[in-house]
Amino acid sequence: GRGIRGDRYFDHKDNYKGQITFFDYDVYETVKREFDLPDLEASAFRRNVLVRGAPLSELIGKNFSLGELEFEGVEEAAPCYWMNEAAADGVHDFLKGKGGLRARILVGGELRKGSGTISLVP
Repeated sequence: GRGIRGDRYFDHKDNYKGQITFFDYDVYETVKREFDLPDLEASAFRRNVLVRGAPLSELIGKNFSLGELEFEGVEEAAPCYWMNEAAADGVHDFLKGKGGLRARILVGGELRKGSGTISLVP
């Protein structure tokens, strides 16, 4: 894969580990609640896809699908230090271990809201 058209990392480099990033919607909601940030936009986390109910950390080293697309889970998407500025003091530390998932795109296509559920690919 090459990444997501229009994303700052599209065609970044061959075999790039962060062609697409996933973030847990429940973590997003928890940050809003715990840090009293009701207006915090999901885009502040700089992840491509928000998912609900998928154990992202368990997808590291595994191939999985979402809709017709397939991915390889590569590593945790570590939170950036600037989250304290983009959101609030303490958010960076709170997100350690919950920063999301970096993945490679194995089979591309179109991804839309409600594209389905994440499933492991044998």
